[in-house]
Amino acid sequence: MTVRMTALALLLASLISAMAAPLTVKTGETWLFSLSNGQPVKARKVAPSAKPAAGQVLVTVRPMMGTTMTITSNNRLAYTYSAELLGTEKVIPTRSCTLPANNRLSFENWPQKATAVRLSNFKPATKDGACP
Repeated sequence: MTVRMTALALLLASLISAMAAPLTVKTGETWLFSLSNGQPVKARKVAPSAKPAAGQVLVTVRPMMGTTMTITSNNRLAYTYSAELLGTEKVIPTRSCTLPANNRLSFENWPQKATAVRLSNFKPATKDGACP
């Protein structure tokens, strides 16, 4: 019985990890997270002065000149990702630059004023630090 319960718990944990939801960062917040299967996991709010440990990503959203986001990845790979602006009349998909590897900062700015940015679908990038 214990073996079955343990197996069921492990299966359930892997399913939850596979179905990880996008991360929504409200204006004025800073979040730290890791990536699993291309989605943010183990996300938590932190102080703006926090630094990402190995394998972590740090993101801050501010209401500056529309909406401004800074994002830093302390991963060995660069990533592309999806970002959507929330709090406008409709969800606005945005264009974002590649998230560079090795703790380098990426700065994004959109003219629309949003109350939050939703991040998801992180994929290894072919170019480190390129913008579309």
